[in-house]
Amino acid sequence: MDSATSDRPAVRSHLGSQASNGLKIVIVGGFGVGKTTMVRSVSDIRPLNTEEIMTRAGQEVDDLTGVTGKTSTTVAFDFGRISLNEKTVLYLFGAPGQERFWFLWDRLFSGTLGAVVLVDTRRLQDSWYAIDRLEHHGTPFVVARNDFGGPAHTHEQIRDALDLPADVPMIDCDARSRASSKSVLIELVTHLYRLSTAREGARAGAPGAVG
Repeated sequence: MDSATSDRPAVRSHLGSQASNGLKIVIVGGFGVGKTTMVRSVSDIRPLNTEEIMTRAGQEVDDLTGVTGKTSTTVAFDFGRISLNEKTVLYLFGAPGQERFWFLWDRLFSGTLGAVVLVDTRRLQDSWYAIDRLEHHGTPFVVARNDFGGPAHTHEQIRDALDLPADVPMIDCDARSRASSKSVLIELVTHLYRLSTAREGARAGAPGAVG
């Protein structure tokens, strides 16, 4: 996907002194699915990128199916920050997508409260490992279908292909759009809040719970 971003604000905001709720969020998915683009489009600060020009040797190792026009690749992680409101700040970490860098994911997931799994419906199999590792760590996540203009698939078809539980939210997005990417993050935070509320309710209703 073209990394050019749209509807970016002319002036980036500074972190307010009232911000007290910082959440580590990981954006993960297959190679070339739009993770770097999403961090760039939505970050309130100049994002940290670890992109390098793809070499011939790298092109021979990485699967470029569906991303033949890609000329650069993330070799560590991307980092950005967005304030959803005066108190809630998301620290965004974009994971490298190539299989040879997957060993970094478990370390990157440490301390993560939630994740966005970006998917390209032309290459859904590239998302399986990300979902597997998040489920292994017990990290809540949402699935965001990035718009690459491929064949149309219903959410039900994508859920079946990814074997997603019914309670995992799915949303469509355009990673180049700040507004669209922000909507994905809001959906994730809402999902995290629902899960937290459900856990609190379960504890309150457990035998022996003290009011």
